[in-house]
Amino acid sequence: MPFVEEVDALESLLDSLEKEGWLSDSRFAESLIHRRASRLGANRIVGELKRHAVGQTLIEEASAQLRETELARAQAVWRKKYGELPETPAEKARQARFLAARGFSGATIGKILKGFDDED
Repeated sequence: MPFVEEVDALESLLDSLEKEGWLSDSRFAESLIHRRASRLGANRIVGELKRHAVGQTLIEEASAQLRETELARAQAVWRKKYGELPETPAEKARQARFLAARGFSGATIGKILKGFDDED
């Protein structure tokens, strides 16, 4: 925006790029999810989509898709970082903060730190 002399020219350029398929919110959301899902929870990814002003319908679809696999993804992140259940309350709090900072839900964090295994 600061480098454009006429705002109307920018708007028309963006509109033409979108019509020709060069700009797509759905492709952007798909790319973001693909890049981030292995390391981050649904809350962080959905927040990032909202910051980029992706449509609400796409955000809801992405959230549903991410929540289906959140436990498995959180377990993979947790195993890579810690791999062993916490033995002290301080260690449990530290592991919970780590997972929460990555955007995983409280329910998911609780299941992991209680030793829940999705293969049971």
